[in-house]
Amino acid sequence: MAYLKPPWFVAKVFNRFAMATGVGHSETLTVIKRGSGQPQHIPVVIPEVDGVKYLVSTRGESQWVKNVRADPRVTVGSATYLATEIPVEQRAPVLAVYKPLAGRVVEGYWRALPDDADHPVFALTPGP
Repeated sequence: MAYLKPPWFVAKVFNRFAMATGVGHSETLTVIKRGSGQPQHIPVVIPEVDGVKYLVSTRGESQWVKNVRADPRVTVGSATYLATEIPVEQRAPVLAVYKPLAGRVVEGYWRALPDDADHPVFALTPGP
């Protein structure tokens, strides 16, 4: 699976700004790093389809995706969820809602990674 590494400015400056302000409908996702056991915080946009919330990886198989696969217990804001990866053939309705919600910034990611298989999607179930 492919991965688009974010530029330094995005990783070190913009992501912190997004989490602090909620710009672009962003919320803070917290996952546990599979190596260190420390929390990882990432700004995400959470689409909702038929009453279910989803996580979408615009950059492909990122570290947070690998961390969620290792430990599916995640927090978005102050709510805890269990994340379940959904099959590629079920992603289209979620991505159709996600792309306009996230805005123009994600258009370039889909040009670079045009296959929906390159964008992991996780259903969020309120959890422990």
